[in-house]
Amino acid sequence: MQALIITKPGGPEVLEVRDVPAPQPSSHEVLVRVHAAGVNRADILQRQGHYPAPADAPQHIPGLEFAGEVAALGPQATAWRPGQRVFGIVGGGGQAEYVVAHERMLAEIPANLSWSEAAAVPEVFITAHDALWKQANLAAGETVLIHAVGSGVGLAAVQLARARAAVPYGASRTQEKIERAREFGLQNGIRLSEDLGPLKEQARQWTAGRGFDVVLDLVGGVYVPASIDALGIKGRLVLLASMGGRKIEIDLGQFLHKRLRLIGSTLRARPLEEKIAATEAFSAEVVPLLAQGRVRPVVDSEFDFTVKDIQAAYSRLESNESFGKVIIKITGK
Repeated sequence: MQALIITKPGGPEVLEVRDVPAPQPSSHEVLVRVHAAGVNRADILQRQGHYPAPADAPQHIPGLEFAGEVAALGPQATAWRPGQRVFGIVGGGGQAEYVVAHERMLAEIPANLSWSEAAAVPEVFITAHDALWKQANLAAGETVLIHAVGSGVGLAAVQLARARAAVPYGASRTQEKIERAREFGLQNGIRLSEDLGPLKEQARQWTAGRGFDVVLDLVGGVYVPASIDALGIKGRLVLLASMGGRKIEIDLGQFLHKRLRLIGSTLRARPLEEKIAATEAFSAEVVPLLAQGRVRPVVDSEFDFTVKDIQAAYSRLESNESFGKVIIKITGK
């Protein structure tokens, strides 16, 4: 099969498409013919040498999410049949013509989604669903602030907040992304630059002085103390990334006074059974919303499975100009 290969740590120029042996499904695994795959920040970090793949995943083939059809079953796999349209997340290897995944780490693609649309779903919707519905226990009528609201996870979070009858607000470095996010249910937004000071007053105005019930932080760094300022009593801060920095200083007195909860969350490092639980919850609670059109994937751009296009896809995501998901079309369809 053909697969995207990280030849060495570096920029997009270190990516190549090469012929490699196709993986074979074992035990409860399924072999999937990949039609489209999403590009994620984790793929960029892995390419740069900062985020190695788990031991049981291909070390030089990136790709955490994919959409395709079942090609073959492992000897003990019984949940699927060849030809079924499936999508899911893996520890790596998704940006290739074939990938293997545990049968319980897959969900069926709704008929109304194209391959590219389906590939734009798993990582962002499973992450946002787990963070907001499961970790933060977001409830109807609550307010939620979403940082990096124009990102794939940010836009999924906006829609899932609305599906929960909560009220989503957002922050972004560009006003354009805030305006575009309104189409997906964003109540209001604020453009933030290096100065995060205006967020505290804006949060007070939006929540009538109460502060947010939940903040979903996809940045980290200095956004964490700013988020604590924006939270109300018994607020929950869900931290999903550290792109903005890994070390911060916070006011513990404020944290204690508000009786806040800080929740750190990542999918890639979880044991298999926890990943399966997150996937099954997504399949039961989010896939029906996708099928009904109540939530929908947001595709920023699509690229063919050529070296030139793949390097452009990675550059597009790294530019921070993308709105939604960057997709690589493996089959060209």
